[in-house]
Amino acid sequence: MCDICVMNSVKERMLSRRSFFKGGAAAAAGATAATFAPTTPAMAEGHGTFHDMTHTLSEDFPTYFGESQFSREQLFNFADDGFNLFNLTVNEHTGTHIDAPLHFSADGASVDEIPVTDLVAPLCVIDIAARAEEDADTTVTPDDISAWIDANGEIPDGACVAMHSGWASKISSDAFRGFDGTAQHYPGFHAEATQMLLETGARSIAVDTLSLDHGISADFATHYAWLPAGRFGIECLAGLDQVPASGATLIIGAPKHAGGTGGPARIFAMV
Repeated sequence: MCDICVMNSVKERMLSRRSFFKGGAAAAAGATAATFAPTTPAMAEGHGTFHDMTHTLSEDFPTYFGESQFSREQLFNFADDGFNLFNLTVNEHTGTHIDAPLHFSADGASVDEIPVTDLVAPLCVIDIAARAEEDADTTVTPDDISAWIDANGEIPDGACVAMHSGWASKISSDAFRGFDGTAQHYPGFHAEATQMLLETGARSIAVDTLSLDHGISADFATHYAWLPAGRFGIECLAGLDQVPASGATLIIGAPKHAGGTGGPARIFAMV
């Protein structure tokens, strides 16, 4: 059978089944609610709201290298084919994304090897936004971590420690990359703060900028300290102004392609 014949046959079967599914939808929904309604442990533990921590990825999303790292080609469209389908081309480190240990090590874990237990994390937000407003090259320091601990208690095991610099609000402007013709300018983690966090049970660090290192870094000291230690990073996180310094739970929808050094992720917080 020719390809178009197969496609038409599939479309006819799908259309003929719609009335069946519409008729059974109410009963199915009732059965599903009865089956799953009691299983809401996160809500039972006090999480009442949800916040999207992911930027929308598009062709003009800012990148570390300054060139677009995302494109899409429509292969099928609904008017002609009865369905829509795009072919995507995307750099692993584009948009809100994961840095796997393999990204900055010879033999570290790839993104598909990050334990799922590390992808549900107590969220610790270190707010340096006021300082970053005055100094784009500022960093999260050991003093910032100590101040967070004094205010909130010890960093929990499995935590994601996130830098809130306010940079997410600059996502649609050149200020997000902050390139002056020679170097980029945006906050990140200082290497000494990273070393301090390695002494805790934190499993990931996150930034609302393009890099775990601040923009003017020439040696990627934070990447080289954190990732080879078997921990992972998150870059271009959104929504940190919507969550508390402690008490939220971050759900990290990491990609799972074999041998990946990272990849775009859908991330949200439960508060």
